[in-house]
Amino acid sequence: MKKIFYQKYGWLALLVLLIAVNFIAAKFHYLADLTKEKRYTLSNATRQTIQQLQEPVYIDVFLKGDFPAGFKKLSNSTLEFLQLLKDVNSSKIIYRFITPEEDIPGTTKKYADSLQALGASPINLSVQIKGGQKQQMIYPVALAKYKDRFSLIELYSGAKRIITQDEINNAEATMEYQFVKTIDELSSEKKPVIAYATGNGEPTGPETFDFRQAVQQRYRLNTFDLSQQKFISPDIDVLIITKPTIQFTDEEKLKLDQYVMHGGKIIFLVDALVAEQDSLQFKPETIAYDRNLNLADLLFRYGVRINPDLVMDLQCDFLPFRVGGSNENPQFEFLRWNYYPVFQSRSTHIINRNLGLVCSRFVNSIDTVSAENVKKTILLSSSPNSRIISTPALISLNENKITPEDSKFKSDNIPVAVLLEGKFTSLYRNRLGVAAKDSLQKLGLPFKESSEENSKIIVVADGDIMLNDFTQATGPLYMGWNKYTYQAYQNGDEAGKYFIPYANRNFILNCLEYFTNKPGIIETGNKQIILRMLDPKKINLQRSLWLLVNIALPVLLIILFGLAYQRIRKNRYSR
Repeated sequence: MKKIFYQKYGWLALLVLLIAVNFIAAKFHYLADLTKEKRYTLSNATRQTIQQLQEPVYIDVFLKGDFPAGFKKLSNSTLEFLQLLKDVNSSKIIYRFITPEEDIPGTTKKYADSLQALGASPINLSVQIKGGQKQQMIYPVALAKYKDRFSLIELYSGAKRIITQDEINNAEATMEYQFVKTIDELSSEKKPVIAYATGNGEPTGPETFDFRQAVQQRYRLNTFDLSQQKFISPDIDVLIITKPTIQFTDEEKLKLDQYVMHGGKIIFLVDALVAEQDSLQFKPETIAYDRNLNLADLLFRYGVRINPDLVMDLQCDFLPFRVGGSNENPQFEFLRWNYYPVFQSRSTHIINRNLGLVCSRFVNSIDTVSAENVKKTILLSSSPNSRIISTPALISLNENKITPEDSKFKSDNIPVAVLLEGKFTSLYRNRLGVAAKDSLQKLGLPFKESSEENSKIIVVADGDIMLNDFTQATGPLYMGWNKYTYQAYQNGDEAGKYFIPYANRNFILNCLEYFTNKPGIIETGNKQIILRMLDPKKINLQRSLWLLVNIALPVLLIILFGLAYQRIRKNRYSR
């Protein structure tokens, strides 16, 4: 080293060497992931998706600012993950962190306004500053742009002001899935085809506006009249049946059955009972009774049964009830309405990972039944304070005049949404005539008694989960939003601050993503980050030992190293 210093161009050579080392270090990173769950290792599907990008992906993360510790940790985790993506394809991953209150360049509009228009739900925080406190809206989302397409990425789907360590771990565990599935959707030229079934009284008006808006960003959405079409094309990736009111014929059920047998995927959102809130506007009570949709045998063959009953839950949404005043000046108060259960998923399935609360209306219970080669996963279920009432059921507004008897709400985990996966058996096995089989053969879809490949079905015992309210003042709302509580929330009323956005939209989109995403990408959502807590008993018993190891041992090693170095140096230069 000394020889280099004394040469004519030694310092220049050393400078060039330092620049070269820094350049190589900036271009090539090496990360040794020693964590058991491979926390910092990208899956092969993620690497392949990033490497195949033809154009840059621009990612804006709206987590810049002075946040509480939980959101700061989430911001740092997002930064670390985006750097991992950039290491795979540095020229195609471009990211930045933005404050939502900044103005969009070239306009007077703030990023926050655009985020709300795209469906992002802010979290209202009270942040401590020098002068006291200020209200700050946090948007734990990112916006990915590819060519002329863009999509929101939710980094944290909850609505709590304080994120627990478990929630941070869950958000970090699903971060890879959230980013890679969004990038894959944006970069794919062919969009999956989603068909919205009609012909059996399914709603098609403004109550489906938010669903159409949410789905059209990522999928090709078509309507499909089941009563008019001769068969369901295998080119349809997912068929959605939402709140039918007209009985299904055997011919229509055969179309559904054979669609599943040929690998099709269906989402059933079915109200087994006639029970509508609108009926209570004209009189204070109504009777809930069976719709008789003629779907029971088909769903039973696939592994579930929707019961003709109603689930009531103390964990529920609010409605305004008249509690006093005069006819000219009535007094209203928001009270819980037990017929509007709010579900918090207990499943760790990718559809439910980090999912918020899902609101429903007049929901039925579901039983799982034996079905060979079919795996069943409960997606949504009731709280520990729920009950079931049989039909015919009397629904009365007067029920809210008295406090519900908690002793009646003792049921727990009543299933209301179930995922079915596997090889299904046809309802018409050994039942279909030769003429019907010949007709299917002529259509190019030969009759199958069972599905040869694994297929998927989701059954939800409430159609309102996918529908939206609307008002004259605001127009269509988001799925699951109650128009009464929404107005209180938007107006900043004292009662409104307790209302939070529901995750119905995310639940439906998660179901569609699970049905249409590539298997390798879906697997990235199964990553789990385990929070390993210290054992308090061992800490107390071995306190002295670990204090010695963590404090005294490093100092002792440094002293020993110094002594050894001095000894070696003395021996070398004493000769």
